[in-house]
Amino acid sequence: MIQSAENGRLAGKVAIVSGGAGGCGAAASTLFAQHGARVAIVDRDKDAAETLAASLRDAGHNAIGLGADVSKRSNVLAAVAAAKDAYGNADVLFNHAGTLIVKPFLDIDETEWDWLMSVNVKSMYLMTQAVLPQMLAKGKGSIVCTSSISAVYATPGEVLYDATKGACHMFARAIAVEYRDKGIRCNAVAPGFIRTPHGMRELRDLQAMGVDATEEAIALQQGRLCEPAEVASAALFLASDESSFVNGTHLFVDNCFSAT
Repeated sequence: MIQSAENGRLAGKVAIVSGGAGGCGAAASTLFAQHGARVAIVDRDKDAAETLAASLRDAGHNAIGLGADVSKRSNVLAAVAAAKDAYGNADVLFNHAGTLIVKPFLDIDETEWDWLMSVNVKSMYLMTQAVLPQMLAKGKGSIVCTSSISAVYATPGEVLYDATKGACHMFARAIAVEYRDKGIRCNAVAPGFIRTPHGMRELRDLQAMGVDATEEAIALQQGRLCEPAEVASAALFLASDESSFVNGTHLFVDNCFSAT
């Protein structure tokens, strides 16, 4: 428990969170701000981003809400420029924006494939390419990407989603290797099944396909559903200087799902 933002784990740092207005992204935006970061909340839902930012400011924290579709370069450049104008060069980038499609592989059409790849993978490329020069100018920075157990554990009906998260895993590792000697760290946080609207929709869609994805079935694999705050705490660790020698890794937040 921190006493104030001044002695928080991100005190004095500037953090940008994509997909930062809902679910685990909102939990991370809130936690980062509580730990002293000046947070730019970037989300396709501009109203939700601005509402969350206003509530954080009301609580005495520093936050701005920015509307952007982070799968589009023009949106990304505008949001990153606005964050820089407000707070200066970024120290932390949390590439959290993403969604899913649960559907039999043979029913996936090309537009769905391209769309999910854009939202889950291209967004990381665009956001990182826009923010990384700011970190290089500082000589340090931490990038965290939201992956999933689905990067390494396949599920029926999630071929497309699994492929995007596999790409996320290697994106984080490759960025780390290329920029380690310039002071940049890049890691992925890989949650199990999470209790968010996104996560509960995933369970419903899987069950509709005949997959045993009830809460009881998930409990056998990971004890219970993960809570958004637990993912946010893992992202906070990777974003902070406490993980200064952690680079190019995948931190599973899954309560043994990947260990059994």
